[in-house]
Amino acid sequence: MSDNAPYLFPAPPQPLLPVRGRREVVPLNRIFCVGRNYEAHAKEMGVAVDREAPFYFTKSPRHYVPSGATVPYPPGTANYHYEMELVVVIGRAGFRVPADRAVEYIFGYACGLDMTRRDLQFAAREQRRPWDLGKDVEQSAVIADIVPASESGHPASGHIELRVNGQTKQQSDLSLLIHSVPEIVAHLSTFYHLEPGDVIFTGTPEGVGPVLPGDLVQGSVARVGDIGLTIGPAE
Repeated sequence: MSDNAPYLFPAPPQPLLPVRGRREVVPLNRIFCVGRNYEAHAKEMGVAVDREAPFYFTKSPRHYVPSGATVPYPPGTANYHYEMELVVVIGRAGFRVPADRAVEYIFGYACGLDMTRRDLQFAAREQRRPWDLGKDVEQSAVIADIVPASESGHPASGHIELRVNGQTKQQSDLSLLIHSVPEIVAHLSTFYHLEPGDVIFTGTPEGVGPVLPGDLVQGSVARVGDIGLTIGPAE
């Protein structure tokens, strides 16, 4: 097929991630998410901790929204949850990356919110079905400005927290990740050829909970930055 063939429908726009302090932007490629990567969160989800290998789910890049946005309360749920996370941004193509070299493939880091239709996720889990309806939700992948690793370093520890309407709901430390960032990058790269613009949500600590229309969600990660989201009325 010719590259100049006309589109039958308009092509969707390319999602672009801002980089703090720069005019350049990062074209968002894929969104990978690590499940249950803090022990206390796994326990509050009622499951055993698996320290053998991380597992993943994905979100469509079209579901990205920037920090500071207002998003509608999504359809089909009565239990919409926040999950505060450190996000890794890949800046170099890699396949079967050794863990001791994994940071060489990371461009930078960002704060992220993995918004989740928890009731649909739990219903799928009970039936041993995929989590797509619970996780791959429109406007559910909130990512703040990327901080290049040249400025932030590669944080292996540091405070992570989330507040709803000013009240602290989640707080932990990156050192409590079950699978570290280098381990995640190395493991994921055995299944996918990682590419620049891929992002990885690394997991959320304990304290997840519901939001309602009108709620203001704010979070932060030490050395990385802040994030915010307002929940609007249902459409």
